[in-house]
Amino acid sequence: MDNRDAHSQKQAAGQAQAADERSRGERLKDYAYAKTPQKFKNASDLQVRFRTGFVYVTVSVLCILINDWTTLALLCATAALCAGEFYYMLRADAKLPNEMLGIIAAALYPISVYFLGLQGALLVSLALLLALLVWYVFWMRARIPDVGVSFFGAAYCGMLLSSLVLVRQALPHPWGGVLVLGIFLSVWANDSFAYLVGSKFGKHKLAPRVSPKKSWEGFFAGLAGSALFWCLFTLIPGVNLSIPMALVFGVVSGLCGVLGDLAESRIKRNVGFKDSGTLLPGHGGLLDRCDSLFLVAVASAILLVAGNCIPFTWHFM
Repeated sequence: MDNRDAHSQKQAAGQAQAADERSRGERLKDYAYAKTPQKFKNASDLQVRFRTGFVYVTVSVLCILINDWTTLALLCATAALCAGEFYYMLRADAKLPNEMLGIIAAALYPISVYFLGLQGALLVSLALLLALLVWYVFWMRARIPDVGVSFFGAAYCGMLLSSLVLVRQALPHPWGGVLVLGIFLSVWANDSFAYLVGSKFGKHKLAPRVSPKKSWEGFFAGLAGSALFWCLFTLIPGVNLSIPMALVFGVVSGLCGVLGDLAESRIKRNVGFKDSGTLLPGHGGLLDRCDSLFLVAVASAILLVAGNCIPFTWHFM
């Protein structure tokens, strides 16, 4: 009985904190709206969604194409912000993750891979695990699920995304950036094709309990869009990829994107959230936009390396 009461108190505390953060977010939105020029006020949902998407896509494309450092900055910022949104949602589910350690580790994953390769990700994982163990031992409110959530959030948002660093470094500038951009485009194509076809022709639900709006019609359209963009990878100098292999890899990548999307939908459904945050007006949180990218990033890196499509050297300390 005492354990149940303690769990209920922690759950209530987590929900209260989440509500407080939501109200803080609403105040920030009101302040931003007050500073918005009149001609941009009272925009329709579609206009808001388009403007936000345009800014997000433009910033992403520029950072990816300029050089390695801007790409690294984009990946670090994305990993840290997505980890923060992940922990924010889990607090509403009576979890008490160590947000500081998790967000720092998520941002460090791309940096460590850039300088040290795969062993960099291993070192960050070991350091995070050790830090979480120390935290668990000396902070009596922490539970094993809190340790697990803290580690998972950093690995999910940071370690998976850091595989794009390896892809960019595999080819000389600017082609490494073009290949990474192609992976981003394949994810966006998957989402766009699935949305356009699913909203117009979707009749058969793909996963009604997890994501009721997704349909099998949209699912197959998304796979086609992903495969189409993977065929364009054959035109990138330095990429040794045939059309049949590109089609197969595109379908596999698309499947990983759908799985990543459904995984985040399941998390949101479990904790009672519609969106992971409010960072992107009209789109929700950044995690909502990157949920497919995480699994696609690591799957694409594995496929390209395993298929000898890009040069890659296994080096360890």
